[in-house]
Amino acid sequence: MPDNTLSQRETAILLLLMAEAREFTNPELKDQFGLEISKAERQHLHQLKLIEVGKRGQAFTHALTDDGWARAAEIFREGVPRSGRLAARALEAVVRAMVSGLQRHIARSENSLAEIFGREEDLVPANTGEPVAEPPASEPAAAPIAIVETPAASVPASTSDDIETMIRKAYAQLADKPNAWVSLTRLRPLLGDAPRDEVDAAFRRMIGLPDVRLVPESNQKMLTDEDRSAAVVIGDQAKHLILIGA
Repeated sequence: MPDNTLSQRETAILLLLMAEAREFTNPELKDQFGLEISKAERQHLHQLKLIEVGKRGQAFTHALTDDGWARAAEIFREGVPRSGRLAARALEAVVRAMVSGLQRHIARSENSLAEIFGREEDLVPANTGEPVAEPPASEPAAAPIAIVETPAASVPASTSDDIETMIRKAYAQLADKPNAWVSLTRLRPLLGDAPRDEVDAAFRRMIGLPDVRLVPESNQKMLTDEDRSAAVVIGDQAKHLILIGA
């Protein structure tokens, strides 16, 4: 049984493949990040079932498996142990990949860096308890605005929290056992009239949660046109299946 311990470079490789969310050949890795996967590293990660290995021309391709996504997400959440500090070149490659992924997220979500990195207390004005200054007496008072209440039932549930709740309920309805994989082809029809772009944004946000996994169908030949249409693209890779753990 292969040793489950990862080297510094193998840790960097998993984080890099997670950040880019697509398959890479060694020439591509070297060109973009200055990092190559050695034969020993490729064999070890493949034996641990953390990466899929294929061929494109004469070059090997490398992509995360489901177990690889889970292991990389665990490393990302818990942080690299101090005793296993990444080598300078490997760390630089990971940082560049993370920055690239962050730029794609900003482009998709239209969030600013201030919204992503800012602390909540800095973004939301604090309630100091001081009275609000009255307008000068010389200014005419604004005319009252008539407010027409809309029945709650007629307002579509389109906030991010509502859509995530809808996704979770739809998954629970379709999953026949704990930790079951559910196709987005079956799940999307249960989301009613929720806008496609908001649903996709919710999927992209949820993939970063510890209990959610979104992966491509491993057997691409089985995909139907409906499966391809229902997929959500995350990091240049179409995801067809979702798993929501307990």
